[in-house]
Order: sequence, then structure tokens, then C-alpha cells
Amino acid sequence: MNGDANGLTQATGRIELAIGGMTCASCANRIEKRLNRLDGVTATVNYATEKASVTYGEGIAPEDLVAAVEKAGYTAALPEPPAERDPGGAPAESDPLRDLRTRTVVSVLLSVPVIAMAMFSDLQFEYWQWASLTLAAPVLVWGAWPFHRAAAKNLLLGQATMDTLVSLGTLAAFGWSLYALFLGEAGEPGMVHPFEFTVGGGDGSANIYLEVAAGVTSFILLGRYFEARAKRRAGEALRALLELGAKEVAVVRDGREERVPVDRLAPGDLFVVRPGEKIATDGRVVEGTSAVDRSMLTGESVPEEVGPGSEVVGATVNAGGRLLVRATRVGSDTQLAQMARLVEEAQSGKAEVQRLADRVSGVFVPVVIALAVATLGFWLGSGGTAQAFTAAVAVLIIACPCALGLATPTALLVGTGRGAQLGILIKGPEVLENTRRVDTVVLDKTGTVTTGRMTLVDVVPADGQDPDELIRLAGALEDASEHPIGQAVAKGAVQRVGDLPGVADFAAVQGRGVEGTVAGRRVVVGRPSLLQERGLALPAGLAEAAERAHAKGRTAVAVGWDGAARGVLAVSDVVKPTSAEAVRRLREMGLTPVLLTGDTRGVAEAVAAEVGIEKVIAEVLPEEKAAVVRRLQEEGATVAMVGDGVNDAAALAQADLGLAMGTGTDVAIEAGDLTLVRGDLRLVADAIRLSRRTLATIRGNLFWAFAYNVMALPLAAAGLLNPMIAGGAMALSSVFVVSNSLRLRGFKPLAREAEGGSQAVGGADGYGQAPGGDGDAPAPGGVDIAHATWGPSTPGPDRGSGA
Repeated sequence: MNGDANGLTQATGRIELAIGGMTCASCANRIEKRLNRLDGVTATVNYATEKASVTYGEGIAPEDLVAAVEKAGYTAALPEPPAERDPGGAPAESDPLRDLRTRTVVSVLLSVPVIAMAMFSDLQFEYWQWASLTLAAPVLVWGAWPFHRAAAKNLLLGQATMDTLVSLGTLAAFGWSLYALFLGEAGEPGMVHPFEFTVGGGDGSANIYLEVAAGVTSFILLGRYFEARAKRRAGEALRALLELGAKEVAVVRDGREERVPVDRLAPGDLFVVRPGEKIATDGRVVEGTSAVDRSMLTGESVPEEVGPGSEVVGATVNAGGRLLVRATRVGSDTQLAQMARLVEEAQSGKAEVQRLADRVSGVFVPVVIALAVATLGFWLGSGGTAQAFTAAVAVLIIACPCALGLATPTALLVGTGRGAQLGILIKGPEVLENTRRVDTVVLDKTGTVTTGRMTLVDVVPADGQDPDELIRLAGALEDASEHPIGQAVAKGAVQRVGDLPGVADFAAVQGRGVEGTVAGRRVVVGRPSLLQERGLALPAGLAEAAERAHAKGRTAVAVGWDGAARGVLAVSDVVKPTSAEAVRRLREMGLTPVLLTGDTRGVAEAVAAEVGIEKVIAEVLPEEKAAVVRRLQEEGATVAMVGDGVNDAAALAQADLGLAMGTGTDVAIEAGDLTLVRGDLRLVADAIRLSRRTLATIRGNLFWAFAYNVMALPLAAAGLLNPMIAGGAMALSSVFVVSNSLRLRGFKPLAREAEGGSQAVGGADGYGQAPGGDGDAPAPGGVDIAHATWGPSTPGPDRGSGA
């Protein structure tokens, strides 16, 4: 949304209104219809989150939207600017459930003796009915006041909601009881009134329904309280996400540290993060080294090592040394804020199945009132005044469509919140529908299946050559190079032998290699032809090692000094240690994995064989990836696409379900339907499992809500339900739906332990890996040189001459 500091849009844009006064799904439906009648307005109202997500065009101001909601009989509030918090001040918000809790507790305490006296004749002393009236009256007047007030307001607007049903039913039961007590026979001393689960006969003048009036009110208040509490629990994940960030930060200005509120940070500011502190905002490390715990954002328990030049994310915890960080993104631009926005937008949407429920609930209340009138008429025509009254009240009470309105929003709240905790961001409810149909998963290779960065994977020394000395001298020379392949050799050398010696007379031979003096030796590293020119031709054994590296899709780097070739190093973009396990999980779910890459077929097939993928589509230009996905769809497949690069964005958008790796580019993340915060391919299976579980919960909720009303209404109309039992059952149906949704909080990801370490393409020895991915820049396939800028002999079609 384009907006000013207050979050409002001046011309066209999107806004989220906080809605007040809603009591059921039909309320949300009514507000939604009223907003959508405005020209250029598209609105979705969510009963569970009590928010309206509105997109509006020119000529419409946010105040017009608020006025439209108020005309419908409800309240609406514009988003407020973020308030500065005083760490030592009072709590920002009082308990929003306090009033409802008090009303519920008092009503229940007063209703219990009323119900007990009505149900058990042994408790019916001489004037018990008058004691019941004394206890029930406050429940009907004060406890049920929110229902009566809302019903009266809706009546003035010519509308009917769940409150209308509750108010009509309880007032009718109370009014009849007053008639029977003061004008009928029910007020006589010693009156006995047996409790029945079904309605009884007679003219009704000796029957009182105070237990119905008080019991229904208490049951519904109790249901609303548990519903409201559960809705707050369902939204806890998002609130926890928003509370993760640091509140204060130590900014460095004019060489001095100054602690300021985090919302005063600006891009470019330098700030200090001490051990144990949260990183205030997204930035780049300028000084210091440390380990950063990202578990609160990604769920990954292993801290990430960072140093100068490393990107860090706000709200993560500095677990090691002191860091000096330069802020790059602040406020609503940070990764934390973007995650929260994605989750909130997903929770404000509606699945297609919920739209059906909304259409039903929109006409449900008038139909129920008509059915209650028809029931009353039928029983009066049959000569049973008491049956007519009690059956009509039971119809009104049993039919409240609360469960319908809660079925989707509560499951969506819990499911998306749980996903955020696990590092899975679901963009909207329509995504859930798509996961159910997916049968094919297309995986981008570089940065998705592989790490996307070059790693030293094999060291082959010449006969009699010490491998540690080989890697030490080659690593020292390549440490002076900035090229990714050279850096891979240098990092591998540091991991194997520790500190590297210095280099003198370093020189890069354009397109061919590097050379320099290391520890008194003139060392040459590069393509075999460069070494041959320097009189360092590869013997047969090393030449064969280079060919084997080419065959496995690796880059072979020749090393020589003192008149002889000393060895061959193999560098490759390694497969992530979790990729094979992830592919196995996808297969176990009945999905067909497909590897899609712009790399050469040999490299692609080597990667596919290692992780267990049978279908490979290689040598595809970036702009052709979407066409490949389209072709699979035309062949009848429902496709999920997993990628992380800019060149994956079109394919992600084309796919039926796009899963963007959060370690990739913002363009890819925008194009995807699901964002995986961590670069772990196993999250794909977890994301699809969670989405399917959430959708199954929604469908189960809707089935229960529909089935409940379909079964209960005929029983009530036939006089087979006591109104109090009907009220309790109605309240329980809502509590059941919310409780069923809360089961999603227990969703557990599949086992996270990767088997083995980092594996190179073809299964060579692993020297470790660099995390993350850099788009779809593949490892050179069949390249016999150390640096891609030296002109590889077999470039892949999507990379030019780059590595």
C-alpha cells in the first residue's frame, strides 16, 4: 500500500479497518456488501480478526469507508500511526476480554441455581419459581444486554442477525414466564414443573421458561468468551512476530554511542549490537565477528556465523561478539515487517469454501425467523400452545450461524500463525485450495537444490605430493583473488589447514588463471593450458582426475610450482545436505519432483541422481522457464514451482502454486504464493503438509457447521429439543469449531536432522558449504579452468560465461 506516515493512501490504495460491533458471520457479510457497493471499492471483512481489508480507487477517501460501515450499524477505525513506547510506562492495552468475562461469570453464577431448580423437582421448594425469577431477571436484562442492544440497532436498520435470534428467543421465553407467573397458574405456591428434553403439551399457562432464558444467555455468553479467547490465541503467532523486534538501539553518532528508540533509526545509520542483544534492524556488518541466532525468524536452531560484509536481519539475536552494523532497511521495509504483513494479509483473506458459507449465512437469519413463525403457526394450529411456543424458541436459538462464520477464519488464523513460527509464510487462503491439487513439484537447481555457491570438494595431489601443502599454497594464492571459484579454494584451504601464508608478486592472467610467489615458490593456479605454457604440464594421473571432475560437472583447477604440476582441485556448487531428504519426502507425499535448470544436461543429471530426481529439464533459458511450467500444465499436471532467483519469478507466477525460497530475491518472493524463510528444501514438504492440513480443518469445520444446522433445525421445529438444550448445543458448536482449529497449533514439521554432511555433485568429499543462493547462476559444467571469466569451453545457455 502506498501511504503516508499514518498508513493512509491519498489517492488509490489499500487500507485495513478495525471493525467493531460484529457478533456473527452475517454481520461481516453485511458490512462487506455495504463497502462493496461503493464505486471502485473491493472489500473483504473477516469476522475472526474483526478487520476489513479494503482496496479503493480515486474519489474514495478512508473516511468514506468508515462512514459506510457506521451506516451499516457498526464501528470502524482507521489504522493508527505506531506509538512510541515508554519502556517504563504503563501497559499499552487493558484486557479486552475483561467486560465479557465479568458478564459471563456473573450470568453463569446466577443461572446455575435457576437451571438446577428447573431440572430437579427435589429442589423446587414452595416459592422456588419466584426465586428463579429473581435470579434470572439480571441475566436477561444485564447479561443479555449486548444481544438486545444489537438486535434493536439492527431492527432500526431493517436487518436481522444472530443477535436478533438470541434476543427474540430469550425475551420470548422470559416474557412467557412473566405471563405464566403473574396471569397464569405458574405463580401458585407449591407449583412443580418437571424438566423435559422435549416440549410438553397443554396451554402453557402453568409453564415457565426462566431456565431457558437464563441458560441460553449464559451458554451463549460462555461460548462467546471461549470463542474470543480462542481467537486471541489463534492470533498469538502474529502478535509474537510483531513483538520480536528490539525496542532500543545503540546508535553511533560522531564517534559516540547513543541509545534511542528503534523507530528513530534511518537507513545508513551505524549501530552497535552487543552479545545477547537483538539486532535492531536489517543491516550489513561493518566490524566484528559473531554467531547470530536466527531461530525466532526461521526456526533454524544452528547459529549463523557473520563477519564484515555479512547481511543480518532485525530481531535475530547476537549470540557471540560485538558487532558494528550499518542499517540497510528500517521500519516496514525490514524482513520481520514483511513477514508480519504477509501473514496478516493471508489471515484477512477468504478461501472459496468460506465464500459459500458467507452466502449461506447472509440469508440464513431471515429464513430461520420465517421457519420459527411457520413452526409457531403449525403447533398453534395443532392445538398445542406450549409446544408452539417452545418449538419456535428452540428454532430461533438452535439456528445461530456462528459456527459457519468461524469455520474458515479461525483455521486460517492458526494455520498461518503456525506457519510463521516454522518459517513458512502463506500469502492467502486461495493458496490452500491449490496445494490440495498439486501433483508435480518443479525444483530450480541453483540456490534451491544446491547451495548456489562454489565449494572446494576434492583435492587430488600428484604422486608423492603432500595434499596439505598443495591446498595451503593454492589457497594462499587464490585468497588474493575475488572470484567466487578462487574464494571457494581459499575457504576450503582455511578449513583444512588453518592460516595461509602471504603472497608476493600476485598477477592474474586474463582468462586463464593466477600466479604469484608463496613461501618462496612461484605458484601457478589455473587452466591446464596455462600450466603447460609455464612448463608445468599435467601428468597422466592428474589429467585423468581433471577429466573425472568434468564428467561429474565440476570445475577442475590445476596447481603447479617448481617445474611440475602438483595436483588438481575440484570445485563445485554442492547439493544442500537436506535436498535428498526433501525430495524423498515429496515422493512419499505422492508428488513427482522435476529438476529445472539452465545448466548443462550432464551437471543437471548428476545433481538429479544424487538427490533422487528422475525427470530432468536442462539447458533452459531464464525466459523459457515459465513456458516449461505452462507445458507441464497443458499435459495435465498441477504444478508447484520452487525457486529463488529473479529468473524464476515468471515461472513462480505461472505455476499453480509458487514456493519462493526466502534466501532468494525479493522479486521471486513477491511472485510466490508461499515463502520459505529458510533455504531448506525440506520446508517445501512441510509447507504443503501444513497448507493441506489447514484446508482439511476448514472443510471439517464447515461440514460440522452445516451438518449441525441441517440436523438440528428439523428436531427443533418438531418439538424434540428443549430450548435450553438447543442454546447449549449452539454455543458448543462454535466452541467445537474454534477448538478444532486450535489443533493446528500442534502441527509439527518432519524430522529436521539431515543425514550426513554437505555432499558435492557426484558424492565427493565435502569441504563444507556457504549458505544461501545467488539466483540461478549454475556451476560450470565440463569446464577445465579455475575462473569462469577465462572463457569456459561448455557454457550453459543461461549463464553466458559466468560461473
